[in-house]
Amino acid sequence: MFVCNFHYKMKPFSFHHKFGRVFLSWIQHYNHKKYWKRRAVVVNPQNKTNLLLKLYYLYYIKKTDAYHNCSFGTNLNAGAFFATPPYLPHGANGIIVGHDAYIGSNITIFQQVTISQGGVKIMDDVMLGAGAKVLPGVTIGNNVKVGANCVVVEDVPDNATVVLPKPRIIIK
Repeated sequence: MFVCNFHYKMKPFSFHHKFGRVFLSWIQHYNHKKYWKRRAVVVNPQNKTNLLLKLYYLYYIKKTDAYHNCSFGTNLNAGAFFATPPYLPHGANGIIVGHDAYIGSNITIFQQVTISQGGVKIMDDVMLGAGAKVLPGVTIGNNVKVGANCVVVEDVPDNATVVLPKPRIIIK
């Protein structure tokens, strides 16, 4: 009779490990780090990367955008400026960002958000709720929360919250 005292402990599966992230990106058709690294190469006119490689990266970006019905204003050597990649809790589902928008750092963008072109500026630490719309020429200050389905038609000061479909600005 054979007795085996060897006990192999399997580690639990996690999407935070390298294999888990690769598997998740394969399922979702969206790899956050890969997408934003390639986008940074495409939209930076000072980047000396080979033109064919830039075109391939643009193809990858547009294919990912088309799959998720979104666009981050990416064109070859033109596009929206992101200080840091935004946090997308629900992925890139239906997000539209105009090609000349300025987006600061630590931004959270939920699904179906539209940021139009026309000089929109969104500063740091802003949260845009699901379905929010930001119209041309609007500046959103630091530490602002925009509620779901709001249509922002005027500038929003720092540390404010915007709620209701017809916006009301509430200063903390």
